Amino acid sequence: MSFNWTFFFHYLLEPSSIYLHGLWLTLSISVVAQIVGTTLGLFVALGRLSKLRILQALAALYVWVMRGTPLLVQIVFIYTALAAAGILRFHDIDLGIMILPGNVQAGLVALSLNEAAYMGEIIRAGINSIDRGQTEAAKSLGMTPAKLMWRIILPQAARVIIPPLGNNFNGMLKSTTLLSVIGVPELLLATQMVTSATFRVFELYSVVALYYLSLTTLWGFVQHYIEARFSAPFADTRSTRPRRNVLASLFGASP
Repeated sequence: MSFNWTFFFHYLLEPSSIYLHGLWLTLSISVVAQIVGTTLGLFVALGRLSKLRILQALAALYVWVMRGTPLLVQIVFIYTALAAAGILRFHDIDLGIMILPGNVQAGLVALSLNEAAYMGEIIRAGINSIDRGQTEAAKSLGMTPAKLMWRIILPQAARVIIPPLGNNFNGMLKSTTLLSVIGVPELLLATQMVTSATFRVFELYSVVALYYLSLTTLWGFVQHYIEARFSAPFADTRSTRPRRNVLASLFGASP
């Protein structure tokens, strides 16, 4: 079997509508699942850090289950097993501008719930990295726990959270390929559909591999920029001007 370079470059540089739809679906699912997963992960982290033992236990159990079972199993369980048991069946939803298929909904739920477990541990580590003196000082100024978390803890914890969050999103882009098992036409399934019609397996899988490599490489540049932006206000140790801590900058206190 010879490698057809003309065929390869045609699909690489002039992707069909199936490929473009798969690319759009891959990106949109990745972004939505990462946002939802990070949001849920914040609540998981707060549960792990809660003083209530029941919340600690529930959050720890959730993390244990979601991190201890394969993502592929979770996807199939949420889409197939729950429907078979009569617990939850995903139906297509008409959003007005588009139809959201049931299998895409199930994929979003599975990816989001899985990501929440990992992001919960990442956020918990970021919160624990903050000096407890910051918390005590804020409480002495009468700040509520919610305001303390939003204004003091999370802005500083972001420096610790952002790098692994970016790495997780990189993994999310690739994890969407698992949704092909429930019929979501993302990039991998789109490739399989074109392969079944053209029988050019080597060329098409080379194309989709380059597509994913391009996506993760572009995200790498974005991640580097975001990390630099978040670390810049805290990283300049060469300046002779004393650095004010977060509480001082908020309340005008002298450092």
